[in-house]
Amino acid sequence: MVRDSQPRHDLARARPVVSPGPREGSRPGDGDGVPPSQGGPEVAGSTDHARDLTAPIYIAGHRGMVGSALVRRLTALGYTNLLTATHAELDLLDQAAVNRFFADHAIDQVYLAAARVGGIHANNTYPADFIYQNLMIEANLIQAAHAHGVQKLLFLGSSCIYPQLAPQPMAEAALLTGTLEPTNEPYAIAKIAGIKLCESYNRQHGRDYRSVMPTNLYGPGDNYHPENSHVIPALLRRFHEAVCTGADQVTIWGSGTPRREFLHVDDMAAACVHVMALAPASYQAHTRPMLSHINVGTGTDVTIRELAETIARVTGFPGQLAFDPSKPDGTPRKLLDVSRLKALGWEASIGLEEGLRDAYEWYRASLAGNAGP
Repeated sequence: MVRDSQPRHDLARARPVVSPGPREGSRPGDGDGVPPSQGGPEVAGSTDHARDLTAPIYIAGHRGMVGSALVRRLTALGYTNLLTATHAELDLLDQAAVNRFFADHAIDQVYLAAARVGGIHANNTYPADFIYQNLMIEANLIQAAHAHGVQKLLFLGSSCIYPQLAPQPMAEAALLTGTLEPTNEPYAIAKIAGIKLCESYNRQHGRDYRSVMPTNLYGPGDNYHPENSHVIPALLRRFHEAVCTGADQVTIWGSGTPRREFLHVDDMAAACVHVMALAPASYQAHTRPMLSHINVGTGTDVTIRELAETIARVTGFPGQLAFDPSKPDGTPRKLLDVSRLKALGWEASIGLEEGLRDAYEWYRASLAGNAGP
Protein backbone atom coordinates (compact mmCIF):
# COMPACT_ATOMS: atom_id res chain seq x y z
CA MET A 1 0.00 0.00 0.00
CA VAL A 2 1.28 3.47 -0.85
CA ARG A 3 2.41 5.24 2.26
CA ASP A 4 0.80 8.57 1.37
CA SER A 5 -2.62 6.96 1.09
CA GLN A 6 -2.80 6.52 4.84
CA PRO A 7 -4.35 9.32 6.93
CA ARG A 8 -1.96 10.90 9.39
CA HIS A 9 -4.52 12.33 11.79
CA ASP A 10 -4.48 11.24 15.41
CA LEU A 11 -7.56 10.36 17.41
CA ALA A 12 -8.79 8.20 20.31
CA ARG A 13 -10.36 7.25 23.61
CA ALA A 14 -9.31 10.14 25.81
CA ARG A 15 -6.77 9.53 28.49
CA PRO A 16 -4.81 11.90 30.70
CA VAL A 17 -1.27 12.52 29.54
CA VAL A 18 1.39 11.56 32.05
CA SER A 19 3.83 14.41 32.28
CA PRO A 20 7.18 13.47 30.72
CA GLY A 21 8.83 16.61 32.03
CA PRO A 22 10.72 19.01 29.77
CA ARG A 23 12.22 17.43 26.67
CA GLU A 24 15.92 16.76 26.92
CA GLY A 25 17.90 19.68 25.55
CA SER A 26 15.33 22.37 26.40
CA ARG A 27 16.48 25.33 28.43
CA PRO A 28 15.71 25.12 32.16
CA GLY A 29 12.48 26.74 33.16
CA ASP A 30 11.22 27.57 29.68
CA GLY A 31 9.25 24.46 28.81
CA ASP A 32 10.16 24.05 25.15
CA GLY A 33 13.01 26.46 24.59
CA VAL A 34 10.74 29.52 24.71
CA PRO A 35 11.19 32.08 27.49
CA PRO A 36 8.00 32.47 29.53
CA SER A 37 8.10 36.22 28.89
CA GLN A 38 7.51 35.53 25.18
CA GLY A 39 5.99 32.09 24.85
CA GLY A 40 3.89 31.74 27.97
CA PRO A 41 0.43 33.13 28.64
CA GLU A 42 1.62 35.64 31.20
CA VAL A 43 2.01 38.82 29.15
CA ALA A 44 0.70 41.65 31.30
CA GLY A 45 -2.63 43.12 30.30
CA SER A 46 -3.25 40.72 27.45
CA THR A 47 -4.23 37.39 28.95
CA ASP A 48 -7.43 35.86 30.20
CA HIS A 49 -8.33 35.12 33.80
CA ALA A 50 -6.02 33.03 35.98
CA ARG A 51 -5.17 29.70 34.38
CA ASP A 52 -6.88 26.58 35.69
CA LEU A 53 -4.09 24.01 35.45
CA THR A 54 -6.53 21.16 36.10
CA ALA A 55 -9.03 22.05 33.35
CA PRO A 56 -9.46 19.22 30.80
CA ILE A 57 -7.71 20.20 27.55
CA TYR A 58 -8.09 18.02 24.47
CA ILE A 59 -5.21 18.00 21.98
CA ALA A 60 -6.45 16.52 18.70
CA GLY A 61 -3.51 15.20 16.72
CA HIS A 62 -1.17 14.70 19.68
CA ARG A 63 1.09 12.25 17.82
CA GLY A 64 1.90 14.72 15.06
CA MET A 65 4.79 17.15 15.13
CA VAL A 66 2.68 20.11 16.28
CA GLY A 67 0.39 18.14 18.58
CA SER A 68 3.28 16.53 20.43
CA ALA A 69 4.90 19.96 20.82
CA LEU A 70 1.65 21.27 22.30
CA VAL A 71 1.64 18.42 24.82
CA ARG A 72 5.23 19.27 25.78
CA ARG A 73 4.45 22.96 26.13
CA LEU A 74 1.29 22.58 28.17
CA THR A 75 2.94 20.00 30.41
CA ALA A 76 5.91 22.30 31.02
CA LEU A 77 3.50 25.10 31.99
CA GLY A 78 1.95 22.85 34.64
CA TYR A 79 -1.27 21.68 33.02
CA THR A 80 -2.19 18.31 34.50
CA ASN A 81 -5.35 17.21 32.70
CA LEU A 82 -4.40 16.83 29.04
CA LEU A 83 -6.67 14.53 27.04
CA THR A 84 -5.46 12.69 23.95
CA ALA A 85 -6.76 9.93 21.71
CA THR A 86 -5.18 7.76 19.01
CA HIS A 87 -6.75 6.88 15.67
CA ALA A 88 -7.33 3.32 16.90
CA GLU A 89 -9.43 4.69 19.75
CA LEU A 90 -11.33 7.47 17.99
CA ASP A 91 -11.79 8.09 14.27
CA LEU A 92 -12.16 11.82 13.77
CA LEU A 93 -13.88 11.18 10.44
CA ASP A 94 -16.73 9.49 12.32
CA GLN A 95 -19.10 12.24 13.45
CA ALA A 96 -21.04 10.03 15.85
CA ALA A 97 -17.85 8.79 17.50
CA VAL A 98 -16.56 12.33 17.91
CA ASN A 99 -19.82 13.38 19.54
CA ARG A 100 -19.66 10.44 21.95
CA PHE A 101 -16.11 11.41 22.83
CA PHE A 102 -17.15 14.95 23.74
CA ALA A 103 -20.21 13.68 25.61
CA ASP A 104 -18.01 11.43 27.74
CA HIS A 105 -15.51 14.14 28.76
CA ALA A 106 -16.11 17.56 30.28
CA ILE A 107 -13.65 19.25 27.90
CA ASP A 108 -12.74 22.86 28.69
CA GLN A 109 -10.50 23.71 25.69
CA VAL A 110 -9.58 22.13 22.36
CA TYR A 111 -6.37 22.44 20.34
CA LEU A 112 -7.27 21.26 16.84
CA ALA A 113 -3.92 20.09 15.45
CA ALA A 114 -5.21 16.93 13.74
CA ALA A 115 -4.99 16.94 9.94
CA ARG A 116 -4.23 14.88 6.87
CA VAL A 117 -0.85 16.25 5.78
CA GLY A 118 1.75 15.50 3.12
CA GLY A 119 4.10 16.92 0.54
CA ILE A 120 3.54 17.96 -3.07
CA HIS A 121 3.47 14.38 -4.36
CA ALA A 122 0.84 13.31 -1.83
CA ASN A 123 -1.31 16.40 -2.46
CA ASN A 124 -1.22 15.82 -6.21
CA THR A 125 -1.92 12.09 -5.93
CA TYR A 126 -4.70 12.17 -3.33
CA PRO A 127 -6.47 15.56 -3.67
CA ALA A 128 -9.88 14.10 -2.79
CA ASP A 129 -8.51 12.53 0.39
CA PHE A 130 -6.87 15.80 1.42
CA ILE A 131 -9.93 18.00 1.01
CA TYR A 132 -12.49 15.48 2.31
CA GLN A 133 -10.59 14.25 5.36
CA ASN A 134 -9.50 17.70 6.48
CA LEU A 135 -12.97 19.15 6.03
CA MET A 136 -14.53 16.29 8.00
CA ILE A 137 -11.98 16.39 10.82
CA GLU A 138 -12.37 20.11 11.46
CA ALA A 139 -16.15 20.14 10.95
CA ASN A 140 -16.71 17.17 13.27
CA LEU A 141 -14.51 18.60 16.02
CA ILE A 142 -15.77 22.18 15.86
CA GLN A 143 -19.43 21.17 15.77
CA ALA A 144 -18.98 18.65 18.59
CA ALA A 145 -17.12 21.22 20.68
CA HIS A 146 -19.97 23.69 20.23
CA ALA A 147 -22.68 21.09 20.84
CA HIS A 148 -21.07 20.06 24.12
CA GLY A 149 -20.46 23.56 25.46
CA VAL A 150 -16.75 24.00 24.78
CA GLN A 151 -16.21 27.76 24.68
CA LYS A 152 -12.51 27.91 23.71
CA LEU A 153 -10.91 26.21 20.69
CA LEU A 154 -7.78 26.87 18.66
CA PHE A 155 -7.62 25.76 15.03
CA LEU A 156 -4.21 25.26 13.41
CA GLY A 157 -4.03 26.04 9.73
CA SER A 158 -1.24 26.60 7.24
CA SER A 159 0.38 29.46 5.34
CA CYS A 160 -0.69 27.73 2.11
CA ILE A 161 -4.04 29.49 2.56
CA TYR A 162 -2.58 32.59 0.92
CA PRO A 163 -2.60 33.27 -2.83
CA GLN A 164 0.36 32.00 -4.83
CA LEU A 165 1.33 35.55 -5.81
CA ALA A 166 0.46 37.31 -2.55
CA PRO A 167 2.58 40.39 -1.75
CA GLN A 168 5.50 39.64 0.56
CA PRO A 169 5.51 39.48 3.51
CA MET A 170 2.03 37.95 3.53
CA ALA A 171 -0.39 39.68 5.88
CA GLU A 172 -3.59 38.11 7.17
CA ALA A 173 -5.57 40.43 4.88
CA ALA A 174 -4.18 38.59 1.83
CA LEU A 175 -6.62 35.73 2.45
CA LEU A 176 -9.05 35.18 -0.45
CA THR A 177 -7.47 37.88 -2.62
CA GLY A 178 -6.08 35.64 -5.38
CA THR A 179 -5.49 32.18 -6.85
CA LEU A 180 -4.02 29.50 -4.61
CA GLU A 181 -0.94 27.39 -5.33
CA PRO A 182 -2.33 24.61 -7.59
CA THR A 183 -0.31 21.75 -6.07
CA ASN A 184 -2.04 21.92 -2.67
CA GLU A 185 -5.23 23.82 -3.46
CA PRO A 186 -7.61 21.18 -1.97
CA TYR A 187 -5.68 21.16 1.32
CA ALA A 188 -5.58 24.96 1.40
CA ILE A 189 -9.32 25.24 0.77
CA ALA A 190 -9.97 22.86 3.66
CA LYS A 191 -7.81 25.01 5.93
CA ILE A 192 -9.60 28.17 4.81
CA ALA A 193 -12.88 26.43 5.61
CA GLY A 194 -11.56 25.72 9.11
CA ILE A 195 -10.94 29.43 9.67
CA LYS A 196 -14.43 30.26 8.44
CA LEU A 197 -15.99 27.57 10.61
CA CYS A 198 -14.40 29.15 13.68
CA GLU A 199 -15.48 32.64 12.65
CA SER A 200 -19.02 31.51 11.85
CA TYR A 201 -19.52 29.75 15.19
CA ASN A 202 -18.20 32.87 16.90
CA ARG A 203 -20.61 35.13 15.01
CA GLN A 204 -23.68 32.92 15.30
CA HIS A 205 -23.17 31.25 18.68
CA GLY A 206 -20.85 33.58 20.60
CA ARG A 207 -18.04 31.03 20.79
CA ASP A 208 -14.36 31.93 21.24
CA TYR A 209 -12.82 29.82 18.48
CA ARG A 210 -9.50 31.15 17.21
CA SER A 211 -7.17 30.27 14.32
CA VAL A 212 -3.42 30.45 13.83
CA MET A 213 -1.55 30.04 10.54
CA PRO A 214 2.05 28.83 10.90
CA THR A 215 4.85 29.27 8.43
CA ASN A 216 7.06 26.29 7.44
CA LEU A 217 7.54 24.21 10.58
CA TYR A 218 10.35 21.86 11.55
CA GLY A 219 11.65 20.12 14.65
CA PRO A 220 11.18 16.94 16.71
CA GLY A 221 8.57 14.60 15.29
CA ASP A 222 8.99 15.76 11.69
CA ASN A 223 8.53 13.43 8.72
CA TYR A 224 11.86 12.28 7.25
CA HIS A 225 10.42 10.13 4.46
CA PRO A 226 12.84 10.21 1.47
CA GLU A 227 10.12 11.18 -1.02
CA ASN A 228 7.40 12.95 0.95
CA SER A 229 9.20 15.14 3.48
CA HIS A 230 9.52 18.91 3.40
CA VAL A 231 12.72 20.84 2.74
CA ILE A 232 14.38 20.82 6.19
CA PRO A 233 13.88 17.13 7.06
CA ALA A 234 14.77 16.20 3.47
CA LEU A 235 18.05 18.14 3.63
CA LEU A 236 18.89 16.95 7.15
CA ARG A 237 18.47 13.36 5.99
CA ARG A 238 20.46 13.93 2.78
CA PHE A 239 23.38 15.59 4.58
CA HIS A 240 23.36 12.98 7.35
CA GLU A 241 23.55 10.18 4.81
CA ALA A 242 26.36 12.00 3.00
CA VAL A 243 28.33 12.18 6.24
CA CYS A 244 27.71 8.49 6.93
CA THR A 245 28.80 7.40 3.44
CA GLY A 246 31.73 9.80 3.15
CA ALA A 247 30.28 11.56 0.09
CA ASP A 248 32.21 14.63 -1.02
CA GLN A 249 29.25 16.49 -2.52
CA VAL A 250 25.55 17.07 -1.84
CA THR A 251 23.29 18.29 -4.63
CA ILE A 252 20.38 20.60 -3.82
CA TRP A 253 17.47 21.05 -6.22
CA GLY A 254 17.15 24.48 -7.84
CA SER A 255 19.34 27.56 -7.84
CA GLY A 256 19.43 28.04 -4.08
CA THR A 257 18.10 31.60 -4.38
CA PRO A 258 14.45 31.26 -3.24
CA ARG A 259 13.84 32.64 0.24
CA ARG A 260 11.85 30.75 2.86
CA GLU A 261 10.83 31.27 6.48
CA PHE A 262 11.18 28.45 9.03
CA LEU A 263 9.74 28.17 12.55
CA HIS A 264 10.73 25.62 15.17
CA VAL A 265 7.71 23.63 16.28
CA ASP A 266 8.33 24.40 19.97
CA ASP A 267 8.04 28.10 19.15
CA MET A 268 4.82 27.27 17.33
CA ALA A 269 3.42 25.47 20.37
CA ALA A 270 4.33 28.38 22.63
CA ALA A 271 2.60 30.80 20.26
CA CYS A 272 -0.53 28.64 20.25
CA VAL A 273 -0.77 28.61 24.03
CA HIS A 274 -0.17 32.35 24.10
CA VAL A 275 -2.95 33.04 21.57
CA MET A 276 -5.35 30.70 23.39
CA ALA A 277 -4.69 32.54 26.66
CA LEU A 278 -5.29 36.05 25.30
CA ALA A 279 -8.19 37.86 26.92
CA PRO A 280 -11.11 38.17 24.48
CA ALA A 281 -10.89 41.96 24.51
CA SER A 282 -7.21 41.87 23.56
CA TYR A 283 -7.75 39.27 20.83
CA GLN A 284 -10.73 41.13 19.36
CA ALA A 285 -8.86 44.43 19.38
CA HIS A 286 -6.30 43.02 16.94
CA THR A 287 -8.63 40.94 14.72
CA ARG A 288 -11.94 41.29 12.89
CA PRO A 289 -14.91 38.91 13.10
CA MET A 290 -14.39 37.78 9.49
CA LEU A 291 -10.59 38.16 9.42
CA SER A 292 -9.63 36.67 12.76
CA HIS A 293 -6.72 34.34 12.00
CA ILE A 294 -3.20 35.12 13.19
CA ASN A 295 0.04 34.41 11.34
CA VAL A 296 2.75 32.60 13.32
CA GLY A 297 6.32 32.84 12.10
CA THR A 298 9.71 34.39 12.74
CA GLY A 299 9.32 37.39 10.46
CA THR A 300 12.67 36.60 8.83
CA ASP A 301 13.70 34.38 5.93
CA VAL A 302 16.83 32.78 4.44
CA THR A 303 17.80 31.55 1.00
CA ILE A 304 17.80 27.83 0.33
CA ARG A 305 21.58 28.14 -0.12
CA GLU A 306 21.94 29.69 3.34
CA LEU A 307 19.74 26.94 4.76
CA ALA A 308 21.85 24.23 3.11
CA GLU A 309 25.08 25.81 4.38
CA THR A 310 23.67 25.89 7.92
CA ILE A 311 22.59 22.26 7.72
CA ALA A 312 26.05 21.32 6.48
CA ARG A 313 27.52 22.89 9.63
CA VAL A 314 24.94 21.24 11.89
CA THR A 315 25.54 17.76 10.46
CA GLY A 316 29.30 18.17 10.19
CA PHE A 317 29.36 17.69 6.41
CA PRO A 318 32.80 18.82 5.13
CA GLY A 319 32.19 18.48 1.39
CA GLN A 320 30.91 20.70 -1.40
CA LEU A 321 27.40 21.95 -2.12
CA ALA A 322 26.11 21.74 -5.68
CA PHE A 323 22.89 23.29 -6.98
CA ASP A 324 20.88 21.88 -9.87
CA PRO A 325 19.22 24.81 -11.69
CA SER A 326 17.39 22.39 -14.00
CA LYS A 327 15.04 21.63 -11.09
CA PRO A 328 12.25 24.13 -10.34
CA ASP A 329 12.76 26.78 -7.69
CA GLY A 330 9.12 27.36 -6.88
CA THR A 331 7.92 30.69 -5.52
CA PRO A 332 10.81 33.18 -5.17
CA ARG A 333 9.84 34.16 -1.62
CA LYS A 334 7.40 33.05 1.09
CA LEU A 335 7.40 35.10 4.28
CA LEU A 336 4.62 35.81 6.77
CA ASP A 337 3.85 39.23 8.17
CA VAL A 338 3.80 38.54 11.92
CA SER A 339 3.12 42.10 13.09
CA ARG A 340 -0.34 41.12 14.41
CA LEU A 341 1.11 38.43 16.69
CA LYS A 342 3.95 40.73 17.77
CA ALA A 343 1.40 43.38 18.75
CA LEU A 344 -0.29 40.70 20.86
CA GLY A 345 2.91 40.17 22.85
CA TRP A 346 4.66 37.16 21.30
CA GLU A 347 7.78 36.67 19.17
CA ALA A 348 9.74 33.57 18.18
CA SER A 349 12.92 32.98 20.16
CA ILE A 350 14.57 29.84 18.74
CA GLY A 351 17.22 30.74 16.17
CA LEU A 352 17.48 28.72 12.97
CA GLU A 353 20.82 27.05 13.67
CA GLU A 354 19.86 26.28 17.26
CA GLY A 355 16.57 24.81 16.07
CA LEU A 356 18.25 22.77 13.34
CA ARG A 357 20.66 21.26 15.86
CA ASP A 358 17.69 20.27 18.01
CA ALA A 359 15.90 18.74 15.01
CA TYR A 360 19.03 16.87 13.94
CA GLU A 361 19.55 15.52 17.45
CA TRP A 362 15.98 14.17 17.41
CA TYR A 363 16.45 12.64 13.95
CA ARG A 364 19.62 10.82 15.00
CA ALA A 365 17.87 9.58 18.13
CA SER A 366 14.96 8.35 16.00
CA LEU A 367 17.37 6.36 13.82
CA ALA A 368 18.67 4.72 16.99
CA GLY A 369 15.14 4.13 18.27
CA ASN A 370 15.57 6.56 21.15
CA ALA A 371 13.54 9.58 20.03
CA GLY A 372 11.10 10.93 22.58
CA PRO A 373 7.75 12.62 21.92
